Amino acid sequence: MTAAPGPPAFPRAPSGASLLRRVAVPAGVLAAVVGAFGYVATVDPNEPGHYPVCPMLRFAGIYCPGCGGLRSAHAFAHGDLAAAFGANALAVVGYGIFAVLWTVWLVREVRGRPLRIALRPVHWWTIGAVLLIFTVVRNLPFGSALAP
Repeated sequence: MTAAPGPPAFPRAPSGASLLRRVAVPAGVLAAVVGAFGYVATVDPNEPGHYPVCPMLRFAGIYCPGCGGLRSAHAFAHGDLAAAFGANALAVVGYGIFAVLWTVWLVREVRGRPLRIALRPVHWWTIGAVLLIFTVVRNLPFGSALAP
C-alpha cells in the first residue's frame, strides 16, 4: 500500500538554483502584502466612501468574520495594535500566523527545502468552526467587544 501524494509545495525554484532565485517568490509575496498594507495605511477605511460596504452588513445587518478587517489593517500599519485588535481580533491573529508561516517558508527556501502545508479535513473543519463561532459571538450582545 502506498501513501497518497501530499499537497503540492509552494512554487519554488529547483534545488540547485541560486539563493536569489529560491527566495524570489517569498520576497514577491512579502512585497505584495507590504504594498497592500501600505495602500490601506494611506487610504483610511474609517472615512466613508473609500471602500465598499460589506454586503453581509449592508443587507443582513450581521458582522461577517472580515468586518473591520480594513480598519484593523489600517491601525496595524500605523502601529496601533490595540485598535487593530479591537477592529478585528481574528485578522490580527491572521497577521501573526502569516508572519510565522512566511518566516518558515523563507528559512526553508534559503536551506533549499520545500514548504509543505498539509491540511487535513479536520483542520479545514476547525478553521470553519472558528470562523463561525467568531461570527456568531461578535453579533451577540455579550460578544460586542469583538464587533468592529
